[in-house]
Amino acid sequence: MKETLFNKLESSFNEMVEIRRHFHQHPELSFQEVQTAHYIKAYYEKLGVEVRGNVGGNGVVAKIYGGKPGKTIALRADFDALPIQEENDVPYKSLVPGVMHACGHDGHTATLLVLAKALHEMREELSGTYVMIHQHAEEYAPGGAKAMIEDGCLDGVDFIYGTHLWATVPTGTVHYRVGPFMAAADRFEVTLQGKGGHGAQPHKTKDTIVAASQFVMNLQQIVSRRIKPIDPAVVSVGSFVAENAFNVIADKVRLIGTARTFSEESRNLIEEELEKVIKGTCYANDCTYEFTYFRGYPAVVNHPAETGIVVESAGQVPDVEKVEEMEPDMAGEDFAYYLQHVKGSFFFTGAQPEGVSQPYPHHHPKFEINERAMLIAAKTLGMAALNSQD
Repeated sequence: MKETLFNKLESSFNEMVEIRRHFHQHPELSFQEVQTAHYIKAYYEKLGVEVRGNVGGNGVVAKIYGGKPGKTIALRADFDALPIQEENDVPYKSLVPGVMHACGHDGHTATLLVLAKALHEMREELSGTYVMIHQHAEEYAPGGAKAMIEDGCLDGVDFIYGTHLWATVPTGTVHYRVGPFMAAADRFEVTLQGKGGHGAQPHKTKDTIVAASQFVMNLQQIVSRRIKPIDPAVVSVGSFVAENAFNVIADKVRLIGTARTFSEESRNLIEEELEKVIKGTCYANDCTYEFTYFRGYPAVVNHPAETGIVVESAGQVPDVEKVEEMEPDMAGEDFAYYLQHVKGSFFFTGAQPEGVSQPYPHHHPKFEINERAMLIAAKTLGMAALNSQD
């Protein structure tokens, strides 16, 4: 059965590339993926596969029924793009100004569609049911996974698997991790209100730029002095805005940042400590503040037995040269929600472009993948699904 699956995927590789490049040329932002969802649904309808659209929003779910009884295995791919202007000079460059598939979701979708086609053609030989979850809005919280789950995409599912094409990992490498794999991703916003004035008369003002600068420095102590050293955490400020003339002291500063954690204990502590730091800093500078903490995706926590199946499956793929357990990654992923409901595993499939020693990172305007990595991802996911029937 393995050889049959691999041969079908190999013979459909050109189709996989064609699909990926179509999506790359026609990207759609999170929660706006109308045409992408329509394409996916139409693909399944043409195959004669049971499919449901508008799942939890723009999500699409297809089901392939094997000829023999067995478990129900879900495979997931996301399909939203990012608000980035592409800078690659390729024939399939994005045709949508300011929007780009800069994270590989076009490749994820092409991978799952062609894998589904292969499984559908093999359905009489297969045991169980295979649920293809095409998820919208992974890039922007609250994301699409939670809404799709609430709309029944996991009903009856025993196990779930997913992969992310990872351009900074060599093609031919599969990275996995048992337990906490990707971090909870939260966002915080802070507005400091003081009293503006002339830059030549600071004593008549309540300088919010000075206060905000102290806050940024003070919050560094949260991770270094309040979080357990063996519990990874990150607190970063990504936006610091106080726009004024060069000789004006700002009366207001707005900061936006992110907190990344693996444990709920650290997650709760950071939220609490952030406000303590803001309150103390404002007291010292005679300012007031507004503070909002937005809880994003929870941590991705892989289940041990199912991660073992991924490792076994990757080892059965001839194109895979190395299967490695990696360190936890502080990036976020709403695949976490699926793993809170059913057992499964999420892994990285190396997709470093051929001949490129320093690939551009994800979310970069020159991001690119090695399209051969899609074939490796399809084979590994396919084998994980089949091996889960044992």
